[in-house]
Amino acid sequence: MSPPAIEARGLRKHFGDGAVLDGLDLTVPAGSLLALLGANGSGKTTTVRILTTLLAADSGVARVAGHDITTGAAAVRRAIGLTAQQASVDELLTGRENLELFAGLNHLGRRAARQRADELLERFDLTDAAGRRAGAYSGGMRRRLDLAVSMVARPRILFLDEPTTGLDPRSRSGLWEVVRDLVSAGTTILLTTQYLDEADQLADRVAILGGGRIVEEDTPAGLKRRIGTERLRLTPARPEFTAPALALLPGAYPEPDTGEVVVGLHDPDHLRRILDDLHRAGIDIASVALSAPTLDDVFFQLTAKEPVA
Repeated sequence: MSPPAIEARGLRKHFGDGAVLDGLDLTVPAGSLLALLGANGSGKTTTVRILTTLLAADSGVARVAGHDITTGAAAVRRAIGLTAQQASVDELLTGRENLELFAGLNHLGRRAARQRADELLERFDLTDAAGRRAGAYSGGMRRRLDLAVSMVARPRILFLDEPTTGLDPRSRSGLWEVVRDLVSAGTTILLTTQYLDEADQLADRVAILGGGRIVEEDTPAGLKRRIGTERLRLTPARPEFTAPALALLPGAYPEPDTGEVVVGLHDPDHLRRILDDLHRAGIDIASVALSAPTLDDVFFQLTAKEPVA
């Protein structure tokens, strides 16, 4: 078996008195996509910055593309690409000029830089916009250009730190197709995202950060199987019923977008017992629905005690 593309053991990082990473272990096999999930402030970006040599860990070891991130930082940087949360493109330059600039920084000659720019403009569907300033691009186009820039040197490993934040659904879907194509071609990707459906769609494996460590890691399907069968989604008749319903039902959590109270069902009689308990407690329910578990359910259950930054 080939060695992992990314491997970290015992990574620790403090900012002030707070531990952002507290013994993080992580492995990403070559040619796969691992999605790193966690609440805001859980350390996703800190992990990416350490693994890409932009930030030093307080302790622990890591190897990326077979190179130690401390003693072989230059070799790591030659092997990777990074699309950070903030776009790295120059908005005063055209799309083509951005790509040729980064090609020059990667020591490609003028002719090779033009050829590589042509390839990437076509691959990321930017040929028609090649002569326009990047500042005039839509959000989705700027993100595609940013990803193209990170691919100039043909990296074996790509770090994507929340690459679709702020994009409309169509632009997100288009970027997903690009990411799938990269993985199919053999690129290893570590993706951080705040969209659970994104991880479900793209990831071979999902790792969930909590308390500065990986609290669970599995395939998306495996994680969903771990939290039980169907999910019961209850809509309280009045907002003031939400807190007592959560207190009454072990393992229940609030769904932030809908205000529903969500709890896993353990056996066929569990639904009846829950409704009986709510009725006896005087907690009126406006609606009841059943659904298969999603990665949202996994995330909310495993990070329920994480502070929100």
